[in-house]
Amino acid sequence: MKKLLLVLFAVLMLCGCASSNPSENAQAPAVLKVGMECDYAPFNWTQVEDSDTAVAISSVDYADGYDVVIASMIAESLGMEVQIVKTDWDSLIPSLNAGAIDCIIAGMTETPERAEAVNFTTPYYESDMVVIIRNDSDLVNITDIQELAGYNVLGQANTTYDEVIDQIQGVNHMTPLATYSRMVLSLQSGEADAITAELPVANGVVAANPDLTYVTFAEGHGFVVDTSVSIAVAKENTELLNNIQNALNQISVEDRLSIMQDAVSRQPAVQE
Repeated sequence: MKKLLLVLFAVLMLCGCASSNPSENAQAPAVLKVGMECDYAPFNWTQVEDSDTAVAISSVDYADGYDVVIASMIAESLGMEVQIVKTDWDSLIPSLNAGAIDCIIAGMTETPERAEAVNFTTPYYESDMVVIIRNDSDLVNITDIQELAGYNVLGQANTTYDEVIDQIQGVNHMTPLATYSRMVLSLQSGEADAITAELPVANGVVAANPDLTYVTFAEGHGFVVDTSVSIAVAKENTELLNNIQNALNQISVEDRLSIMQDAVSRQPAVQE
């Protein structure tokens, strides 16, 4: 009898130590770790202010942009918390395959080379390739990429932005730079005459920099390039790929366009 009382006392003590607040015992939601540069507006950028669309990436910085909103919507659909992992462009796929991040949502275009290393969803945004120039440039009225012959044209390293420049005969193909903010500064300083860009990026850059504009090209006279962007997931993680694809399918084309327009309108000025 004495032994039974001791057991009952121990059980009561354990129950008394347990939290009376159910939320303290609830299991935290899983985290979706999303890799992006946080330096490629309006797709993604870094800022010091919090906002309704921003996600903290450190104790002092936040990430915002089209990719951040899409990542947050997908995570919510999956019942997960989103975590943005700021990652250099060249380290995105290695980080994904090393397990440091779960997916890449960073304005990345699927290419045969990348598809050998990772799997991709269907595109979550599509646009056109243009060039950004200075307002006072004599290139403001061009309609054919071949009119860029003899000019200094700059692209971002290890992207289609850089690869397409070789489609211009006689162009001065400048050594690519690692970040888009550096490319904009090169253009503004007069070192570059034009920089390649997807249309939403060009819209964002021009909105934030009144000294710049962009030109589009006549049909059949522009760059031959795939400008769609997709979400990358590790080869072995097919379940996550399918779940992300299903969540992405719930975001309409109209909503995607609206999200991009909002991102362009609130992006900060390009800074080094």
